[in-house]
Amino acid sequence: MKACKIGILGATGAVGQEMLKVLEEYQIPVSELRPLASARSAGGCVRFCGRDVKIQEATDDSFGGLDFVLGAVEGDMSQRFAPAIKKSGAVYIDNSSAFRLDPEVPLVVPEINGEDAFANKGVIANPNCCTIIALMAVAGIARLSPIDNMVVCTYQAVSGAGQNGIRELEGQMSAIAAGEKPEVKTFAAQIALNVIPFIDAPYGNDYTKEEMKMQNEGRRILHAPELKVNCTCVRVPVMRSHSIAVTLRTQRKVPVEEAKSALRAFPGVRLIEDYQGRCYPTPLDTTDQDLVWVGRIREDLTDDRGLTLWCCGDQIRKGAASNAVQILRLLAERG
Repeated sequence: MKACKIGILGATGAVGQEMLKVLEEYQIPVSELRPLASARSAGGCVRFCGRDVKIQEATDDSFGGLDFVLGAVEGDMSQRFAPAIKKSGAVYIDNSSAFRLDPEVPLVVPEINGEDAFANKGVIANPNCCTIIALMAVAGIARLSPIDNMVVCTYQAVSGAGQNGIRELEGQMSAIAAGEKPEVKTFAAQIALNVIPFIDAPYGNDYTKEEMKMQNEGRRILHAPELKVNCTCVRVPVMRSHSIAVTLRTQRKVPVEEAKSALRAFPGVRLIEDYQGRCYPTPLDTTDQDLVWVGRIREDLTDDRGLTLWCCGDQIRKGAASNAVQILRLLAERG
């Protein structure tokens, strides 16, 4: 792999910082790193490979000469800068939701549909974090027999709402321990010692936008345009790593042992059968690494072609930063 010139749009945020960390961990050869952020952050530094790299203000002229730009900004900012990135000749790998359902933009999880990345026209979209984690857990089974439908329930860590989510849980736990009333600002209800079964804005069909992403994005990634997904997204008082329960129905019956064999062989997945005396992972097990851990694979008692499983994955890494860097690596390795 030749050395790449890489920009990170949103380099000071949580995902941007994780992208820097993953680039270094993966030993991606970088001939130039260009951290880009708002004017407020310009002039500061990020740490990369043992040295300080100065942050530049993101403008339309920031992308000249780059090979890749990793996007770690919100959708409106992504749409704002995407034309300039494309014009510069760089490939834009975007972590926001701005382009995920655009038919002209590949939506990619490298282990599942990596070949789609090579059909890009300058922009590649990173899927939603829960979509990545859940599909990593079921993709091996889908290769045995196409999936007709899934019932999914996500249990999402507060860090999915950014630093404010983390601070709110920490603050509420401290208040409770001190006998004080917890302050509620970031979430719609107290999250400490509680769960909130509503994430993101309403979609218009009594589901939320977050819940519909599993179906809408899953269809594109699995190349399954008729896939149906019933999803409920729940915020839970966990700091990091999302957990997901999935019940799926395949076109032919897939025995449990056949499904387990497929999961053992699937890249990026760790099948949990006996881990510290458990047959299941927890969020803490999967924090700060890139594998999706899968356990509790069993027959669905309501459908003879159904399987049920439990999975956990770090939504900041595999669910965001690492998946984007893996797309970059896939493209760079082929030149």
